[in-house]
Amino acid sequence: MTVKLILLKSGENIISNVKEGFFAEKLVCYILENPCIVDVNDEHQYYDKENLKNKINISLHTWPELSNQTTIEVPPDWIVTIVEPNGDLKKMYETQVLGITRNENDQTDAFNEQSDSDKSD
Repeated sequence: MTVKLILLKSGENIISNVKEGFFAEKLVCYILENPCIVDVNDEHQYYDKENLKNKINISLHTWPELSNQTTIEVPPDWIVTIVEPNGDLKKMYETQVLGITRNENDQTDAFNEQSDSDKSD
């Protein structure tokens, strides 16, 4: 599974499992499985013991909202960028949308994040 955060031309931030759709070796679409729009509800700053930090409250909503489809094809020209979601957002998506629960002692995520960062170097 490849969970990514996608910024669309419309300005929407979508988190989803993403696959690439090809036809005759040409990328024709991105296939989003269980896509959710990421809504930023509130942003504020707070002090922890060491320094000032930003905190945001977010919620996830099925995208598109009025559809029962769980797989959506999006043309590449509608996508501005695709990035890795931060750890908290990814965990929220996996838990709330995909129903994946992890034991706190599970080192799989740490290993995968390390492996992914090694690939990009």
